[in-house]
Amino acid sequence: MFVLSNFIIALAKMVDAVLWLAPWLIFVRVALSWVNADPYNPIVQFLCRITEPVLAFFRRFLPPISGFDVSPIIACVVIMFLRSFLVTTLFDLAFRLR
Repeated sequence: MFVLSNFIIALAKMVDAVLWLAPWLIFVRVALSWVNADPYNPIVQFLCRITEPVLAFFRRFLPPISGFDVSPIIACVVIMFLRSFLVTTLFDLAFRLR
């Protein structure tokens, strides 16, 4: 069972890394929208392609409030919750399998 436990620990670490990076990418995208970055810049296009699926999911349920898009805020809160809950649960599961 230690092999499965090690696999779940590795999976938890990868999920933690992705969920740690996601709010930073969303923040950078929001900051770039404030300064009107060049939409043809490869970095801007990469950030939009990476973050748009997450933000579009929340935009379906949350309309803009007074022209203000709250989807990045809600997405970051949900990501922080997932990081706290999911990663901890995976680590606990892995340690119980040992």
